Amino acid sequence: MDAPRFHVEEIRFAERDVALRLPFRFGAATVTACPQVYVRARIRFEDGRTASGCAAEMMVPKWFDKNPALTNEQNFEQLRFALRDAREAYTSEADAQTAWTHFAANYAALMARARAKGLQPLVAGYGPALIDRAIFDALCLHAGTGFAAAMSANLGGIDIAGSGLADDLAGFDMPGFLARQRPVERIAARHTVGLADAIDDDDDALPDATADGLPTTLVAAVRRYGLTHFKLKLCGDTARDIDRLERIARAIDGHAQLVTLDGNEQYADADAFGAFLDRLLSTPALWTLAKKTVFVEQPIRRDAALERDVRSLGRRIPLLIDESDATLDAFVRARELGYTGVSSKSCKGFYKSAVNAARCARWNAADDDTRYFLSGEDLTMQAGLGVQQDLALVSWLGLSHVERNGHHYVNGLAAVPEAEQQALLRAHPDLYESSDGAVRLAIRGGQLALSSLASAPGFATGQPGAGISWDAMRSVY
Repeated sequence: MDAPRFHVEEIRFAERDVALRLPFRFGAATVTACPQVYVRARIRFEDGRTASGCAAEMMVPKWFDKNPALTNEQNFEQLRFALRDAREAYTSEADAQTAWTHFAANYAALMARARAKGLQPLVAGYGPALIDRAIFDALCLHAGTGFAAAMSANLGGIDIAGSGLADDLAGFDMPGFLARQRPVERIAARHTVGLADAIDDDDDALPDATADGLPTTLVAAVRRYGLTHFKLKLCGDTARDIDRLERIARAIDGHAQLVTLDGNEQYADADAFGAFLDRLLSTPALWTLAKKTVFVEQPIRRDAALERDVRSLGRRIPLLIDESDATLDAFVRARELGYTGVSSKSCKGFYKSAVNAARCARWNAADDDTRYFLSGEDLTMQAGLGVQQDLALVSWLGLSHVERNGHHYVNGLAAVPEAEQQALLRAHPDLYESSDGAVRLAIRGGQLALSSLASAPGFATGQPGAGISWDAMRSVY
């Protein structure tokens, strides 16, 4: 399948406020509400025909830039700048280009302009990450194909050679790698246990009863969803983390098949994290949990994480970068220091996920091992377009589990117009269910069914506009 060339004719943004039913605490931040941005892009092909596509993502404060001096609104404005800047770049190009070259040609300049404004690279990547998804949706809808088929056929024209963005992959057969991907039809939902989450009914953090009928404790969530995979947040205080993990271990004993730990940059350096690891691996009550823990995500703050060799720690338990994965070369640098994993996160861009997956394939083949890996991680991904696109991505990557937390912290699509809820349910009857007064993700036996995403044309949208009630949002910038 040839990669079509096109101009990006128009990009528009709209926002919808999302209120959390439970506070979500990660690291030093607690989120109770934030906007979700929606992107619409119209592209024009060389024969004059046009197509439109869309994307959506939460604008979570205190993750892209964790500077405590910034307000949440200032964090939102940083992300809006990244969106506006990427729109200006993509719509100003003189020549028709492939989907990949729209991204590749603008990557360095967008990073440089954000850096000149004092913005974190993660912020800079947010704009193109969403716009690239909306463009790819338009491209897939125009071709009448779904995301997985389009990626495997390289409809976007991903061309590592000569791009200057991933020189370490020189000589790698990228088209062959893309063609070999086989999307999965089911995936385990790895349940997040945030730092403010109640473990059971005796927990001091137990919130007031909610009227939505959904779980408010970890024990209740396990019971409702049949959970078997868990992601446990760490606070960076070894004594407190060990105590909390002991309580969680008791709650999930007999249920947990797989566990990951997420430091969210809370340990100051490798020595501090090493002290935590000593306690984790030497505490009898945590031996079973530790055996089921497959990696620790970003335990060390980003300004120190890539400053020291961590191979001695990585030999004890695999380490994955998340916030440190801010640029396209970050995983390469992290590997040299002993990290073996990297997150796939839609807010960082699906091209980055594809490139990092290719790296894992190449490195593992060279070592005849499976040491290097991607893991699907969430950012309170919401039911609807955002979660559909992220699930389509991790399905194509062939992952067996993905962090999902939006269904726990937000009451499904209850705040969305009824027409939009029903349109999504009709389009994806395996992915969603109608229960407790709203359409929401259907997690059964701890698993999500993905078949409808693979069959839907577009980037998991199924139709132009994806059934979204655009007139129910505020049009902005």
